[in-house]
Amino acid sequence: MPYHAQWESAELVREIVDGRLDAAADPRWGQSGAATPEDYAWWSWRLCGVACLRMALEHWWGVTPTAMALAGECVTAGAYVRDGDSLRGLIHVPFAAYVRQRWGLAAQARELTPEEVASEVAGGRLVMVSVHPSIREPEGPEPVRRGGHLVLAVGATDTALLIHNPSGFPGESQAFARVPWRSFGQFFAGRGIVLGPPGSR
Repeated sequence: MPYHAQWESAELVREIVDGRLDAAADPRWGQSGAATPEDYAWWSWRLCGVACLRMALEHWWGVTPTAMALAGECVTAGAYVRDGDSLRGLIHVPFAAYVRQRWGLAAQARELTPEEVASEVAGGRLVMVSVHPSIREPEGPEPVRRGGHLVLAVGATDTALLIHNPSGFPGESQAFARVPWRSFGQFFAGRGIVLGPPGSR
């Protein structure tokens, strides 16, 4: 299962998230398809859903469009709504419609229980789950709210959900990161987007 961070340099995510490195200084910013480092920096904090889609597309189609190409298509589809320096999104229902129409994947925006997330991934699907960004450190303090970030659920065991986290820390919480079921609920907003392979329902 391929992994993509929402920043082009996955190994620099901790420094960027911690504020020690401006995203515009990411040496691979040009690979995003952005016109300028500043444009890349603005978008990079908002590309968790796009990163999840890139993983799914590489997994099922073997293609990896640039982050900015997908972000632009999501704006056109109404899945992102930009207003000056603010962005509303990722808006789940129009995003799922875009994924179905543009990429031919099964995609359904819906409310989910943790048990349903586990069942979906056990059935060979991927689930973009809405969680709090601090899920990258699942043993840390409980966040004051749930949601605000998207990660890709890629597997499940009896004790943990396995996720690809676009803003996870390298070597710790990026690919196949284990989130114990006992703590998952404190991050999970109870909704997500279930993705399936071409031709599935």
